[in-house]
Amino acid sequence: MNTHLDAFITYMSDEKGRTASTLESYRRDLVQFLEFVDGRGLTAVDEIRKSHIAAYLNEMKRSGKASSTVIRASVSIRSFFHYLIRRSLIIQDPSMDLETPKPEKKLPIVLSVTEVERLLGEADPSNAQGARDKAMLEVLYATGIRVSELIALNLGDIDLELKFLRCGAAGKERIVPIGRMTAEAVTAYLGSMRDQLVKRTEEQALFLNQLGTRLTRQGFWKIIKKYAAAAQIETDITPHTLRHSFAAHLLENGADLRSVQEMLGHSDISTTQIYTHVMKRNMKEVYELHHPRA
Repeated sequence: MNTHLDAFITYMSDEKGRTASTLESYRRDLVQFLEFVDGRGLTAVDEIRKSHIAAYLNEMKRSGKASSTVIRASVSIRSFFHYLIRRSLIIQDPSMDLETPKPEKKLPIVLSVTEVERLLGEADPSNAQGARDKAMLEVLYATGIRVSELIALNLGDIDLELKFLRCGAAGKERIVPIGRMTAEAVTAYLGSMRDQLVKRTEEQALFLNQLGTRLTRQGFWKIIKKYAAAAQIETDITPHTLRHSFAAHLLENGADLRSVQEMLGHSDISTTQIYTHVMKRNMKEVYELHHPRA
């Protein structure tokens, strides 16, 4: 069977133009699969049946392999048998109609309210950069907008008197409310601190970098990582973490799912429903930690 494997790898390289890393993945996946069927007494590829492939994938799951690893193996196996069919080396394709493993849905990382408070309290509003950073972090947690939407905000997109901001791409704009503390942080930044960063009076970007131009996503990534470290938050924070925390905390405090969906700008409510799973996970952890019979 190894002869067929070598020929398959050559085919995927020469005729399909697969990269070296992809070819290595194919070879590794198929070597392990062929060793599995060899251990069951099969000596030729035309002896392999659908039940053997299913048994191998189930064995991978039972052994604790990640779903992404199982899915990749199933793709490698399918490609191998498709090749054998095209070369008329087998009559029937045992991988046809094979049930593909579903990828695991990873729950978003959510900070506790205490962690959020520590994070928001790290920025020093007495200087321009600190005031800007505090305003940005407050806006993110108060609104749940995406980081791309945050850095795209212009001066005219936020109304501090009526306490709302406008964000989103053209045709998909939405209005999101902001709270008193957020309005105060943005007001403090706009009062005199932004003037210390701006270089051109015509610049309309709300949040500026040291060059006086619009802050980038990479720039914000460095900022939030810095404050997470200062706040001694062990969770691996990403620019999306405050968005996730915003949604989860709203639902935990009784907000309805539809309203949270609108504020997040999700087109499908099923996307928003993942935060209900976060709530269930958190409730289970609290129960196991505090109930005397858990």
